[in-house]
Amino acid sequence: MKRIALALCAASMACATAGSSGDRGTAASSSVSSSSEAKLRADMRKLWEDHVTYTGLFAVAAIDGGVDANNIAERLLRNQDDIGNAIKTYYGDAAGNKLGSLLRDHILIAAELVKAAKAGDSAAQDAANKKWFKNADDIAAFLSSANPNWPQKTLQDMLHGHLQMVTEQVVALLKHDTPSLIAAYDKNSEHMMMLADALTSGIAKQFPDKFRG
Repeated sequence: MKRIALALCAASMACATAGSSGDRGTAASSSVSSSSEAKLRADMRKLWEDHVTYTGLFAVAAIDGGVDANNIAERLLRNQDDIGNAIKTYYGDAAGNKLGSLLRDHILIAAELVKAAKAGDSAAQDAANKKWFKNADDIAAFLSSANPNWPQKTLQDMLHGHLQMVTEQVVALLKHDTPSLIAAYDKNSEHMMMLADALTSGIAKQFPDKFRG
Protein backbone atom coordinates (compact mmCIF):
# COMPACT_ATOMS: atom_id res chain seq x y z
CA MET A 1 0.00 0.00 0.00
CA LYS A 2 2.87 2.37 0.81
CA ARG A 3 4.44 1.70 -2.59
CA ILE A 4 1.15 2.58 -4.28
CA ALA A 5 0.99 5.86 -2.36
CA LEU A 6 4.55 6.71 -3.33
CA ALA A 7 3.82 5.88 -6.96
CA LEU A 8 0.80 8.16 -6.91
CA CYS A 9 2.90 10.96 -5.39
CA ALA A 10 5.50 10.55 -8.11
CA ALA A 11 2.83 10.43 -10.78
CA SER A 12 1.30 13.66 -9.53
CA MET A 13 4.70 15.35 -9.83
CA ALA A 14 5.56 13.80 -13.19
CA CYS A 15 2.17 14.52 -14.72
CA ALA A 16 2.06 18.13 -13.62
CA THR A 17 3.41 19.17 -17.01
CA ALA A 18 1.18 16.95 -19.09
CA GLY A 19 -1.32 19.65 -19.92
CA SER A 20 1.22 22.35 -20.68
CA SER A 21 2.29 21.29 -24.18
CA GLY A 22 -0.64 23.11 -25.74
CA ASP A 23 0.78 26.38 -24.45
CA ARG A 24 4.11 25.85 -26.13
CA GLY A 25 3.21 27.25 -29.53
CA THR A 26 3.31 25.31 -32.75
CA ALA A 27 3.38 21.57 -33.21
CA ALA A 28 6.99 21.90 -34.37
CA SER A 29 8.12 23.62 -31.16
CA SER A 30 6.20 21.06 -29.11
CA SER A 31 8.07 18.32 -30.95
CA VAL A 32 11.41 19.96 -30.18
CA SER A 33 10.33 20.39 -26.57
CA SER A 34 9.36 16.73 -26.32
CA SER A 35 12.72 15.70 -27.78
CA SER A 36 14.65 17.90 -25.36
CA GLU A 37 12.66 16.69 -22.39
CA ALA A 38 13.08 13.08 -23.49
CA LYS A 39 16.87 13.52 -23.52
CA LEU A 40 16.84 15.03 -20.05
CA ARG A 41 14.61 12.20 -18.86
CA ALA A 42 16.97 9.58 -20.27
CA ASP A 43 20.01 11.31 -18.76
CA MET A 44 18.33 11.66 -15.37
CA ARG A 45 17.26 8.02 -15.38
CA LYS A 46 20.82 6.90 -16.18
CA LEU A 47 22.21 8.94 -13.29
CA TRP A 48 19.75 7.54 -10.76
CA GLU A 49 20.09 4.00 -12.10
CA ASP A 50 23.84 4.34 -11.56
CA HIS A 51 23.06 5.55 -8.04
CA VAL A 52 21.07 2.38 -7.34
CA THR A 53 23.57 0.09 -9.06
CA TYR A 54 26.73 1.36 -7.37
CA THR A 55 25.02 1.62 -3.99
CA GLY A 56 24.10 -2.04 -4.31
CA LEU A 57 27.60 -3.01 -5.45
CA PHE A 58 29.16 -1.12 -2.56
CA ALA A 59 26.92 -2.88 -0.04
CA VAL A 60 27.91 -6.27 -1.45
CA ALA A 61 31.62 -5.36 -1.40
CA ALA A 62 31.49 -3.92 2.12
CA ILE A 63 29.63 -6.88 3.59
CA ASP A 64 30.76 -9.91 1.58
CA GLY A 65 34.11 -8.72 0.22
CA GLY A 66 35.61 -10.27 -2.90
CA VAL A 67 35.99 -6.93 -4.69
CA ASP A 68 37.60 -3.61 -3.82
CA ALA A 69 34.98 -1.63 -1.88
CA ASN A 70 37.12 1.51 -2.02
CA ASN A 71 37.12 1.61 -5.82
CA ILE A 72 33.38 1.12 -5.89
CA ALA A 73 32.95 3.83 -3.26
CA GLU A 74 34.95 6.26 -5.42
CA ARG A 75 32.71 5.54 -8.42
CA LEU A 76 29.60 5.86 -6.27
CA LEU A 77 30.70 9.21 -4.89
CA ARG A 78 31.44 10.44 -8.41
CA ASN A 79 27.85 9.62 -9.32
CA GLN A 80 26.66 12.07 -6.66
CA ASP A 81 28.77 14.79 -8.28
CA ASP A 82 27.32 13.83 -11.66
CA ILE A 83 23.77 14.26 -10.36
CA GLY A 84 24.69 17.65 -8.93
CA ASN A 85 26.29 18.66 -12.23
CA ALA A 86 23.12 17.67 -14.09
CA ILE A 87 21.12 20.47 -12.49
CA LYS A 88 23.72 23.23 -12.95
CA THR A 89 22.28 24.18 -16.35
CA TYR A 90 19.03 25.11 -14.60
CA TYR A 91 20.03 26.21 -11.10
CA GLY A 92 23.67 27.27 -11.33
CA ASP A 93 26.99 25.93 -10.08
CA ALA A 94 26.38 26.67 -6.39
CA ALA A 95 23.11 24.73 -6.35
CA GLY A 96 24.62 21.82 -8.27
CA ASN A 97 27.56 21.65 -5.89
CA LYS A 98 25.21 21.79 -2.90
CA LEU A 99 23.12 18.90 -4.20
CA GLY A 100 26.27 16.91 -4.92
CA SER A 101 27.51 17.56 -1.38
CA LEU A 102 24.21 16.48 0.18
CA LEU A 103 24.19 13.31 -1.91
CA ARG A 104 27.81 12.56 -0.97
CA ASP A 105 26.74 12.80 2.68
CA HIS A 106 23.89 10.41 1.84
CA ILE A 107 26.45 7.85 0.64
CA LEU A 108 28.97 8.39 3.43
CA ILE A 109 26.27 7.96 6.08
CA ALA A 110 25.07 4.82 4.30
CA ALA A 111 28.62 3.48 4.55
CA GLU A 112 28.56 4.14 8.31
CA LEU A 113 25.26 2.29 8.54
CA VAL A 114 26.54 -0.71 6.60
CA LYS A 115 29.66 -0.89 8.77
CA ALA A 116 27.60 -0.74 11.97
CA ALA A 117 25.15 -3.35 10.69
CA LYS A 118 27.94 -5.73 9.73
CA ALA A 119 29.52 -5.30 13.16
CA GLY A 120 26.20 -5.81 14.92
CA ASP A 121 26.58 -2.43 16.67
CA SER A 122 22.95 -1.44 17.19
CA ALA A 123 23.77 1.88 18.87
CA ALA A 124 25.97 3.03 15.98
CA GLN A 125 23.38 1.70 13.53
CA ASP A 126 20.58 3.72 15.15
CA ALA A 127 22.72 6.87 15.20
CA ALA A 128 23.64 6.49 11.53
CA ASN A 129 20.04 5.80 10.60
CA LYS A 130 18.87 9.03 12.24
CA LYS A 131 21.57 10.99 10.40
CA TRP A 132 20.59 9.26 7.15
CA PHE A 133 16.93 10.21 7.37
CA LYS A 134 17.83 13.76 8.43
CA ASN A 135 20.05 14.01 5.36
CA ALA A 136 17.16 12.79 3.17
CA ASP A 137 14.96 15.51 4.66
CA ASP A 138 17.67 18.08 3.93
CA ILE A 139 17.83 16.93 0.29
CA ALA A 140 14.04 17.16 -0.02
CA ALA A 141 14.01 20.64 1.50
CA PHE A 142 16.81 21.83 -0.78
CA LEU A 143 15.19 20.52 -3.96
CA SER A 144 11.76 21.81 -2.98
CA SER A 145 13.19 25.28 -2.36
CA ALA A 146 14.63 25.27 -5.88
CA ASN A 147 11.50 24.16 -7.72
CA PRO A 148 7.85 24.65 -6.66
CA ASN A 149 6.89 21.62 -8.76
CA TRP A 150 8.81 19.38 -6.34
CA PRO A 151 6.66 19.25 -3.17
CA GLN A 152 8.84 18.76 -0.12
CA LYS A 153 6.63 16.12 1.52
CA THR A 154 6.46 14.10 -1.69
CA LEU A 155 10.24 14.17 -2.03
CA GLN A 156 10.66 13.21 1.63
CA ASP A 157 8.39 10.22 1.17
CA MET A 158 10.21 9.11 -1.96
CA LEU A 159 13.66 9.49 -0.41
CA HIS A 160 12.58 7.73 2.78
CA GLY A 161 11.29 4.91 0.59
CA HIS A 162 14.69 4.70 -1.10
CA LEU A 163 16.43 4.43 2.28
CA GLN A 164 14.07 1.66 3.33
CA MET A 165 14.78 -0.29 0.15
CA VAL A 166 18.54 0.06 0.57
CA THR A 167 18.13 -1.15 4.15
CA GLU A 168 16.24 -4.18 2.86
CA GLN A 169 19.19 -4.95 0.58
CA VAL A 170 21.66 -4.71 3.46
CA VAL A 171 19.51 -6.94 5.67
CA ALA A 172 19.22 -9.49 2.86
CA LEU A 173 23.01 -9.47 2.38
CA LEU A 174 23.61 -10.02 6.09
CA LYS A 175 21.17 -12.93 6.04
CA HIS A 176 22.62 -14.33 2.78
CA ASP A 177 19.09 -14.16 1.38
CA THR A 178 19.70 -13.77 -2.35
CA PRO A 179 16.03 -13.80 -3.48
CA SER A 180 15.20 -10.97 -1.05
CA LEU A 181 18.31 -9.08 -2.16
CA ILE A 182 17.23 -9.26 -5.80
CA ALA A 183 13.67 -8.24 -4.95
CA ALA A 184 14.85 -5.25 -2.92
CA TYR A 185 17.21 -4.13 -5.69
CA ASP A 186 14.52 -4.37 -8.36
CA LYS A 187 12.05 -2.49 -6.18
CA ASN A 188 14.59 0.25 -5.48
CA SER A 189 15.47 0.60 -9.16
CA GLU A 190 11.83 1.01 -10.15
CA HIS A 191 11.28 3.47 -7.32
CA MET A 192 14.21 5.68 -8.28
CA MET A 193 13.10 5.79 -11.91
CA MET A 194 9.88 7.38 -10.63
CA LEU A 195 11.97 9.94 -8.76
CA ALA A 196 14.09 10.64 -11.86
CA ASP A 197 10.98 11.17 -13.99
CA ALA A 198 9.43 13.46 -11.39
CA LEU A 199 12.57 15.59 -11.27
CA THR A 200 12.65 15.81 -15.06
CA SER A 201 9.01 16.85 -15.29
CA GLY A 202 9.49 19.50 -12.64
CA ILE A 203 12.45 21.01 -14.49
CA ALA A 204 10.57 21.02 -17.80
CA LYS A 205 7.64 22.83 -16.21
CA GLN A 206 9.80 25.39 -14.41
CA PHE A 207 11.98 26.16 -17.45
CA PRO A 208 9.79 25.72 -20.55
CA ASP A 209 11.99 28.06 -22.61
CA LYS A 210 14.92 25.67 -22.26
CA PHE A 211 12.85 22.95 -23.94
CA ARG A 212 11.95 24.96 -27.03
CA GLY A 213 13.92 25.25 -30.23
